Amino acid sequence: MELTGLMSGELAELREAVKARLSWDSTVSDEELMKLIESELFKRERTRRMTAAERRSSVNRLFHSFRGLDALQPLLEDPEVTEIMINGHDEIFIERRGRLEAVNLGFESPERLEDLIQNIVGRVNRIVNESSPIVDARLPDGSRIHIVLPPVALKGATVTIRRFPEKPLGMEDLVELGALTGEAAHFLRELVIAKYNLFISGGTGSGKTTFLNALSQWIPAGERIITIEDAAELQLRSIPNLVSLETRNANSEGKGQIGIRDLIRASLRMRPNRIIVGEVRGAEALDMLQAMNTGHEGRPSCIKGTKKITYIQPQWMPERRRSSHP
Repeated sequence: MELTGLMSGELAELREAVKARLSWDSTVSDEELMKLIESELFKRERTRRMTAAERRSSVNRLFHSFRGLDALQPLLEDPEVTEIMINGHDEIFIERRGRLEAVNLGFESPERLEDLIQNIVGRVNRIVNESSPIVDARLPDGSRIHIVLPPVALKGATVTIRRFPEKPLGMEDLVELGALTGEAAHFLRELVIAKYNLFISGGTGSGKTTFLNALSQWIPAGERIITIEDAAELQLRSIPNLVSLETRNANSEGKGQIGIRDLIRASLRMRPNRIIVGEVRGAEALDMLQAMNTGHEGRPSCIKGTKKITYIQPQWMPERRRSSHP
């Protein structure tokens, strides 16, 4: 497979040459690294016959392999790309403007892709290996990443990256786009302010997280909010008193795991006005219902499922602002 004008073997050889020179000084600036890559590139006779565009693409690719996410960096810099799907080191698909398409990008080897995966999960204190081959993590820009390694993934390491817009859609945007009516938005606003317990359910990519972010704009600024997620992806920018909690996988010895259930129990002792659970997919549903029965209210919860419905849990006594019922 040809990558940015270079064959995969040539790209790996150039990377090793640059890495050898970097070992003398690990504090080089981005500009110095770029010049170092260019000097190594022009030492090769074949690269002298490359077009200017191919040389520029090769330099950028090598630079991103040191200071970015390698082949994925151009895709992450494209604001129109909302999903990146890696089915193997040389097979990448993206979702752009709602349509799936293959891209002429790839990694020079399965080992290079797995090196990048370990770098990503290491930044957020996660572990993924053959004994624990599935993990959820996040990128520095907030994108959610899901990884499945062999032997579970038969074609090689499989990576799915869900990107989120820099500016989340508000309820006004959803009304303008026709996702719901103005009357429905007004009704939901009243429910949020009155601290009703809300459940949001829907299929993959149906907009549950987007909708939950939009609902949060109506939470009063004087309240203390606790969010609980597998991998942090909620963007609640209008809440000053916000505590974000994230689950933790077990370590290499199988110890230290902290799940959604543990975080729900811990959050009840943190003086919350509201608890927002990003995903409810298992036994933690019982803990959440028990929390509601103890008088904790105002829980918007994103429930992953296949039925594209929204279930709103009303209070038993409409004239009261509190409810002791789930």
